[in-house]
This record gives sequence, structure tokens and C-alpha cells, in this order.
Amino acid sequence: MDDPSVLRSVLSRFSVDIGDRPPIVPFGRGHINGTYLVKTDPPTVLQKINRAVFPEPARVVENVARVTAYLKEKIALDGGDPDRETLTLIPARETGLPYVLLDGECYRLTRLIPDAASRETADPDALCRAAKTFGLFLRRLEGFPADALREVIPRFHDTRARLEQLKTAIASDPCGRASSVSREIDFALSRESDCGVIVDGLASGEIPLRVTHNDTKLNNFLFDRNSGECIALIDLDTVMPGSLLYDYGDALRFGAASASEDETDLSGVFFRRENIAAFTRGFLDSLGGSLTERERELLPFSIKLMTLECGIRFLTDHILGDVYFKTDYPGHNLARARNQFALVADIEPRLPTLSLLTE
Repeated sequence: MDDPSVLRSVLSRFSVDIGDRPPIVPFGRGHINGTYLVKTDPPTVLQKINRAVFPEPARVVENVARVTAYLKEKIALDGGDPDRETLTLIPARETGLPYVLLDGECYRLTRLIPDAASRETADPDALCRAAKTFGLFLRRLEGFPADALREVIPRFHDTRARLEQLKTAIASDPCGRASSVSREIDFALSRESDCGVIVDGLASGEIPLRVTHNDTKLNNFLFDRNSGECIALIDLDTVMPGSLLYDYGDALRFGAASASEDETDLSGVFFRRENIAAFTRGFLDSLGGSLTERERELLPFSIKLMTLECGIRFLTDHILGDVYFKTDYPGHNLARARNQFALVADIEPRLPTLSLLTE
């Protein structure tokens, strides 16, 4: 945990009534930013943006501020609750900016959405509800100029670039690990032709550039504690221009897998068709009319591609010595890579039948 006195100093710079030294406690399961629940009235969430991941953290918060302000207008026009269906950033007292800078660090403060929680796992019905929220998020942002947002992590979902990073890691092999993972390397390199499909489609205009979330794991959706309805898509730090195929594919990479990405018994690692069907149903119900023919055609493929990309990233990090992803034991990233590649192998022969779900 960061120094409590520093956190209190930061908190005092935001436009919020902090009363008599409200408790500040670690909050959530995120692995990137420092996140704290502040027991103000009403409760707030204080975050220190991770500069190692986001070299220009102020730009991250500015993106979030632009997108949430736009969403609040759209939510109000739809008759929804803007304070519950998206994040509310609290401005700094003196500057009015959506962040505070202190000692080279960037902090933001948001209101806690009450009576809501995320989920690590979900049944098909919950996935369908999450997909409707996801589709609504994309539809409400259709009028927002994607090129007005900063690319806070350049080429984040450029799968071809991720494969090139793997090749560079293999060539440098700083820890002498490449020779022991030749099977995994061959698996990734043999699918090189898949890596440029979406990147090239965006470049040619065949796939439209949209405002996308870029981290649509199930645990970034909030569900109402009482009704079970999905109410909001949060963790907007990676909102950038991109393809909705990245979001759809990544949501199912996580939400339709039979096991966590840390599972080492690969005999039990596969994609659940019922989860894919439920998420796709909700997504198409919410956004279907806005999809282009090419986007709809590539929906099943995007599940494979995002899973392949994630496996490539885990394998690259293993070869480089585990410098990016947090690990719990030696070989953890390799185990994750094998898990993701098992999912890729599972879905490849099933793509033709999964296409029937998108018609």
C-alpha cells in the first residue's frame, strides 16, 4: 500500500468532503493501478495510475473524462441513470482537471457505484446481460470521434506486432529459455497469417474504426447486487480507437473459457459453446444493426485471435524472464501460454459451426 499520508494529501486536493480522516483501504483485485476505497460520504475510489504501463497517465484520465462525459449525456437521453451506468470523475479543487499530480504521480478520484459488484465467473444468462451492456456501451459511443482519443498504449491489440515482439524475444533469448519452448514457439509462428487480419482490415477501411474498451473481461462489468442486472462497463483506462472485434473476442476469451488462464490441466481447458452463444445473443440484440457485414463475419475468428494474442504475450514474457506479467511461481507465464494455446486449438475446428451463431 502507498504511504497513507501521501494518499490523504492527494485526497485533500480533490473536490470532495473528506470529513474527519476517512479510512483509506486497498480495493479490488486489479494488478495495474494502485486502487483504494475511501470511506467518504458517499464512498469514493482513489487510484494512482501506473506509469510503467501508462507512460502518460494524464492522457489516460483525460480519455476517460471525455468518454464518460459523452456517455452521461447519452444515458440521460435514454432515460437511464448517468451516475450508475458509468463512472463519475471528481475534479481537482484548484485546477478543475480530472486528476491530481503530486511528486510525479497521477491520481484520480471517482464515485463508488453503490450496490454493485463485478464477477470472476458467470453463467450464460449473466454473460448475455453483460453482452447487452457491452453492445449498449459501443452503440452510445458511435457518435464520438474515435480519433479524438489518445492511444495510451500504442498498438495494444496489433497482433502482428505482438508476434514480432515474440520473434525479437526468441532472437535475443536473454534467459536461455527459447530452446525449451520450441513447441509453443512453433504453434504461435505457424499462425502468423492470422495475426494481420484485423489490423489490415482497419488499415484498409474494411473494418470500421470505433471507440473500443480494449479490456472487456467479465470482471470489468458491474452487476446490481439486488437484481443481478448488468449495469455498467468500468475500468476505462484502455478506451482507445480500435475494432469492436478486439472487445468481443477478448470478452469471450475470458468469459467462455472452461477454466482460468492459470489452469495447468489442459485436458479441462476448452471453450463453452453455451457461453459463446449467450454472449453473442446479447451482443447482437444490443448492437446487431450497427455491425458491418465484415465485422459480423469475423466475430468467431476474433475469439481465436484474441486468445492467440494473449498466449503470444505470455510466451514472450516467459522468454524475456517474466518482466511484464506478475507471476506466482517459475514457469507461470509458460503455463498461461500453454493454456491459451490449448483454447486456440480447441476453437479452430469449431469456427464454421460458431459462425451459425452470428447469422
